[in-house]
Amino acid sequence: MLEAPIIRFENVTKFYDSETTVLDNINFELERGKFYTLLGPSGCGKTTILRLIAGFMQPSSGNIYLNGKLINHVPANERQVNTVFQDYALFPHLNVFENIAFGLRIKKLGKKVIEEKVIEALKFVNLDGFENREIAEMSGGQRQRVAIARAIVNDPEIILLDEPLSALDLKLRSEMQYELRELQQRLGKTFIFVTHDQEEALAMSDEIFVLNEGQVEQNGTPKDIYDEPINRFVADFIGESNIVAGTMVADFRVHIDGNEFDCVDQGLNPNEKVDIVIRPEDLEITSVENGKMKVKVDTQLFRGVHYELSTYDEAGNEWLVHSTKEAEVGSSIGLNFDPEAIHVMRLNETEEDFDKRLESYGEEAYAK
Repeated sequence: MLEAPIIRFENVTKFYDSETTVLDNINFELERGKFYTLLGPSGCGKTTILRLIAGFMQPSSGNIYLNGKLINHVPANERQVNTVFQDYALFPHLNVFENIAFGLRIKKLGKKVIEEKVIEALKFVNLDGFENREIAEMSGGQRQRVAIARAIVNDPEIILLDEPLSALDLKLRSEMQYELRELQQRLGKTFIFVTHDQEEALAMSDEIFVLNEGQVEQNGTPKDIYDEPINRFVADFIGESNIVAGTMVADFRVHIDGNEFDCVDQGLNPNEKVDIVIRPEDLEITSVENGKMKVKVDTQLFRGVHYELSTYDEAGNEWLVHSTKEAEVGSSIGLNFDPEAIHVMRLNETEEDFDKRLESYGEEAYAK
């Protein structure tokens, strides 16, 4: 018998008033013991999904299941779910031990059991010996570990994390990404992590759900989402992308601005208008004579491990290039790319809007 998904959303809609729909008929299933990330811009519904799972709100319609059991109206304190909030929500008047022990005391566990569980949780987050420390005396990273320890001490099935790294500086944020991922693997729990940072999502997740305007645009592994975005929104939101208008000539052949190129995509209609994605790191600088396309260099920035070039072709399309080679600003260069670097996407706009977008490019950018 197949194990039921740990979480299942079935036609879930959430609205706050008659004109504000936050989630629009959401359907998905989450397996046990994986690290999931809900990724998307502000207001797309990420935190609302967490709050629905936690029991802080109920769906306007549809059903939510935990281990196959309907939980729409199950109170938050009766769900095997704990949340790490963005501001950590620690009690400033309690020390580390008392913050972590708070939920255990509500359950009226024995003093010895509470002490054992708190000490074990502190070891898990590398804070053993900090039990008597005051919250005000701790750094941002240490406070976050306390919040995580408080979440795991009750042995929940699911841990929800609502942008818990957003208040940390860049270096500490990177360190905590590794720590959270390692912690999830050691615990074997289901983590559901909310962020609007695509690099964070790519680095930490088993599976990513990309949300936009209350709907799931695409879900899959980080590699799937990055290499095979389903539409323009996902391609533009996940990583840096060159997205240009094109036409599918036939299987394995695409037309871009007067030129035809080999690709690896098939199954679209001949002469179907499409969007083309080529990642900046897949473009190779060469001479104009040897390049598949000719571009003019507009700006160049040094990013430490590579140069970032903003270039334009004769049709006005911008091509962002990541390269270890330098190029002179204002010069013309050639760009090469493999057929595997071209990703073809069906339009998520009308052909009329597509044509208007194509007309708007013009040649102004190339001329400057």
